[in-house]
Amino acid sequence: MEKTNKSVTKRLKITRTGKILRRKGGQNHFQAKKSRATQLNKKGTTAFMNAGKEYISRFAPHI
Repeated sequence: MEKTNKSVTKRLKITRTGKILRRKGGQNHFQAKKSRATQLNKKGTTAFMNAGKEYISRFAPHI
């Protein structure tokens, strides 16, 4: 039986319709140098592209 990689599942969210959402990178620290527009652009989530679905099926087969 294949195991699910928990570090991958903690970083992703699956919607009821099956879309896979991820957090935008580069927003944990070092925000003082970035412009306000850049900071606001990185808020929220974005959808995984089709290439990412193959990656997810390898690490999280039961999702």
